[in-house]
Amino acid sequence: MKSSHRAVAHILIAALIPLLALVGGGLAQAQERSALPDYVIEKFGTPPAIPDGPLSDDLKRAVKMALVDPVTHAGWGQGQSLALAEVAASKDPRLVWIISDLMRFATGPQLNQALSEAASELLGKEIPLRNSWGVVTDHLMAWDIPAPPDYLASKREIFTTIVPGWDRIFVEGEIDWRLVSWGGVLIDDRPYDQTDNQCNCIPAADNPEVSSAEDATWLKDSDIVFGIGVNGDYRAYPRRIMEVREMVNDTLGGRALGIPYCTLCGAAQAYLTDELPEGIERPVLRTSGLLIRSNKVMYDVNTYSVFDTFLGTAVTGSLAEKNLKLKQVSVVTTDWGTWKRAHPETTVLVEALALGRDFDFRNGRDANGPIFPIGDVDPRLPVHEDIIGVVTSSGQPVAFQRSKAFAALKQGTEIRVQNVRLELDAGGIRAVGEDGADLGSHEAFWFAWSQFYPDTELWDG
Repeated sequence: MKSSHRAVAHILIAALIPLLALVGGGLAQAQERSALPDYVIEKFGTPPAIPDGPLSDDLKRAVKMALVDPVTHAGWGQGQSLALAEVAASKDPRLVWIISDLMRFATGPQLNQALSEAASELLGKEIPLRNSWGVVTDHLMAWDIPAPPDYLASKREIFTTIVPGWDRIFVEGEIDWRLVSWGGVLIDDRPYDQTDNQCNCIPAADNPEVSSAEDATWLKDSDIVFGIGVNGDYRAYPRRIMEVREMVNDTLGGRALGIPYCTLCGAAQAYLTDELPEGIERPVLRTSGLLIRSNKVMYDVNTYSVFDTFLGTAVTGSLAEKNLKLKQVSVVTTDWGTWKRAHPETTVLVEALALGRDFDFRNGRDANGPIFPIGDVDPRLPVHEDIIGVVTSSGQPVAFQRSKAFAALKQGTEIRVQNVRLELDAGGIRAVGEDGADLGSHEAFWFAWSQFYPDTELWDG
């Protein structure tokens, strides 16, 4: 392999400057790890040997000089170049996680080439320069390469130097920090009910203004909406607005809701954020600007507790210490015309909340597949296949291929799995229990659902 990283003596971290303005020694015995599925080996190849144990003091110094100091001190010189060569010669693929973290923020071609070649040497895989960060990270995820010792400390220094607002995000918890990457935006840290204030972020909306269906003349019948019903009250959240806001804190049917929409994984979810255990105040959900396998990382702006967005489980901070898991209500993905005919009393968010923007990420930016690393994907369905996901009373996650389920329900076929029954609702699908009670289902892309529920059962029709 090439080793020009050894000669990059005069690279400056000029690539990092705009972002800053925005804001083991030798090979030990290989670790015993579970065998990878055949489809992973077929797509990504055989993973390298993984050493075990701590890093030597010399290697720790090299890692800090080559991969952390360039961010914290905004500079690169011969010392960093030599240190990167030492890292690359260590034969410790675990260190590629830190290389990947630096690659995410470095846009200069020379530095990216040096980092790519170091990653290539450590992984035993020729990494192309085009989308090198994505390729490297996909391999690390698919091969489940372990993190190096004290990984969070290094990652925290890199990320919080770039965006100081993340200093309360990068803390210990029930979260796999290997999988956390930057989504290209800054943190929304505006306090509750201050979402009319401008931010350099994806702007959540608190207590959004709504109108009647009759007054929503700006919406076409074919426009996609996310419909939610709580205690007999119904509200439509137009996808056009949710693609701009990605997070809404609302009240409906006398209940408080937190509603994240992940454009990258096609999933709008609705969490009840009231009637919580004693001593827990209502979480106010915000977008952190971070991702886990192309799924947005949300957090509570009051406690800075991070949530697993797909599962509704607090994974860091005081809310994780209290084992908080939010309950979901169903979100029905449908078109505006069908939703308002089924629920003429519905309210709907007002057009002004779209801020004059009209994105269609599904049919534009994301049309050719995920744009961020996701690693391996369960091959039973295509990555962007729409599914309806729900968890049964026994705890078994189940995914229903939406197209098949919709056709079967239209033909009058009953669809049941354990206590779950699917039913048509205003042009969409939701899951209910034996007694007709809502089970908190939602639509998502297959790659996202299967990543966060790797043991999911797939309804076979």
